[in-house]
Amino acid sequence: MGNSFLHLSQYENAIACYRNSLQLDPHHALALSNMGVALDHRGQHALAQQFHEAAITLAPENAYSRINHAVSLLQAGAYTAGFREYEYRWTAHDYQSFDLRKPRWKGEPAPDQILLVSTEGGFGDVIQFSRFLPQAAQHVGQVILRVRRELVSLMQRAFPDQVVSSEEEAMPAHDLECPVLSLPMALGTTLETIPLPEGYLTTDPAKEDFWRRKLEEDKGASEAVPLRVGLVWAGAPHPEIQAAFLADRRRSTDLACFAPLADVSGVVFYSLQIGERTLQVQTPPGGMVMIDHTSYLHDFSDTAALVSALDVVISVDTSTCHVAAALGKPTFLLSRYDQCWRWLSGRIDSPWYRSVRIFQQDTPLDWSGPVSAVREALILFRDCHISPCMGKV
Repeated sequence: MGNSFLHLSQYENAIACYRNSLQLDPHHALALSNMGVALDHRGQHALAQQFHEAAITLAPENAYSRINHAVSLLQAGAYTAGFREYEYRWTAHDYQSFDLRKPRWKGEPAPDQILLVSTEGGFGDVIQFSRFLPQAAQHVGQVILRVRRELVSLMQRAFPDQVVSSEEEAMPAHDLECPVLSLPMALGTTLETIPLPEGYLTTDPAKEDFWRRKLEEDKGASEAVPLRVGLVWAGAPHPEIQAAFLADRRRSTDLACFAPLADVSGVVFYSLQIGERTLQVQTPPGGMVMIDHTSYLHDFSDTAALVSALDVVISVDTSTCHVAAALGKPTFLLSRYDQCWRWLSGRIDSPWYRSVRIFQQDTPLDWSGPVSAVREALILFRDCHISPCMGKV
């Protein structure tokens, strides 16, 4: 029952159930670990870690308790311990199908060997952690990044000194392997040593030119240049992965949720929404000027080129947010109440991306607060866009 309440974001009820369970059996390792998760979702990481540590003491080989502990440490910014603990995921049942064919690279010098960095997680994970490729290349002879087809062009342009291979191609010859989410552990990353927070993606000049002309046509005969705002309201649901599916229900919303932005004058919204909820663009909130050119987006290099032509991107926590931020584009991130570990806890900025500003829910599943705050930030950004402000927005 506690787990059910946890999935419903009813954290007080979940904690009450776990407390009852522990009163019946103080040595119930799973109840201890799940109590820690519920406390983490409420942002109480120091207390949560006491429960995680107790669970691990009782069941040190339980991979899921170790992963829960890792996420808690990462949310609190304890990256050295957190990324080390996160390596326990390879002993979990969910990861046993992730077949590494060669020895796993753990950061050791290998100047004569080829390192294959493989995809793990979603598109956003690969974009975020690809920043470590140049660092990894300093330790090995050659780095090959193997990604899904939609990312190939974007990654090739961002990292021309590394080899980018599509997963649809034959497996390239290599000596070592490292999943992309293991790069921070291998490289000993801390909050202070995260590379390239100013951005590292680049765009295709021909595609940039296409979008400049396209957006100029959208302006029509008007002499005034509107503020061009990219908008993303939902991520991919991933129904095949339970944890990702449940997280998507908490991170995604609907276009109607952004109705308070409709009356902000001097703004034109561009849909960057891909996937199941893209049809919502056909019925935007009343008064919202919304343009949809997503039929031109065939891969992430197309998305990056469109984003580069916009002024600011407003997005829930999904891959397009990473594209915008890794381009150095001003990005307003709407974040769920149980904020993903990558954005840390209680932060409105990010050491991963200098251009990101975080708007987190203050009540589970309620987007009204973040949207209201984004509206005020958008007005200020618009006014600074028209008449440049002193200082940062």
